[in-house]
Amino acid sequence: MAAVSVVDAFRRDRVGILSLCVVAFFVLLAVTAPLIALLYGKNPTERYGQNEAGLLSPEGLPLLPNGGISAQYWFGIEPGLGRDVLTQLLYGIRTSLLIAFASVAVVAAVGVVVGVTAGYLSGLADRAFTFVCNVLLAFPTLLLLLTLGPVIQTRFVGPDENEPAWMQFTVLVLVFSAFGWVPLAMVLRTLVRSLREREFVEAARALGASRRHIVFRELLPNVWAPVLVHVTLALPAIVTTEAALSFLGVGISEPIPDWGRMISRGSEVFYDDPTYMVFPGVSLLLFVLAVNLLGDAVRDALDPHTVR
Repeated sequence: MAAVSVVDAFRRDRVGILSLCVVAFFVLLAVTAPLIALLYGKNPTERYGQNEAGLLSPEGLPLLPNGGISAQYWFGIEPGLGRDVLTQLLYGIRTSLLIAFASVAVVAAVGVVVGVTAGYLSGLADRAFTFVCNVLLAFPTLLLLLTLGPVIQTRFVGPDENEPAWMQFTVLVLVFSAFGWVPLAMVLRTLVRSLREREFVEAARALGASRRHIVFRELLPNVWAPVLVHVTLALPAIVTTEAALSFLGVGISEPIPDWGRMISRGSEVFYDDPTYMVFPGVSLLLFVLAVNLLGDAVRDALDPHTVR
């Protein structure tokens, strides 16, 4: 019944439903990007502007108005390299969502395990948990992300080699996960410390239930709500951080399409070709706004004290 009431409360939130539709649309575009590119007849890496005459000026700017938008190039072409903007945008969605969803999955798994364990065991485990959290919270995460990429590049990749795509993705996911689980674990630790004194947990202990039974059957079913809220709020934060890193030149590198790098390139040619910056900028804004509003709607639906 509780789950039904949560679903009903969410359905009554029109902003939440609209946000869910927008997020689902972006996810669908990311999943079907190869199919769309195949039907569209373009790919994100081919330099059409350099291979075809009449598309770019000698300065590398699109000759057609509005960034080269035409019946052949629906969103125009990239200044300089002349790649198709639409396929770059579609595959950029895949890049951002792959990193964000992978990071959020690791954050949720680690946060739940560590937070529930620390909250239930208390004592030495709780003190060790507090110390580790304080140490991780003291790290300047953005500065670590900015410096870690070049360090890995020089340590594991040869001077004449490009950093492989899997390494770039893995580094970002690991760093996001290494720091992202702390807030969730701290919330769950506090929640579990209050739950372990509740009557249903005491009754389970009195009946001789094992720790495993209490954790998996009594505690975990009662912590999924804050986990869901944290995931929906952490997702846009990771997307924007990844885009910011690419904008600064230390995130996902060429030739992998990425929103942040598209915005960075757009800022360089904004006065000559403002259209190129519009598409990735608006896409990033819409997705982040939709996920944030979705997170608020989920939080309100799960909060029994919300006034409607």
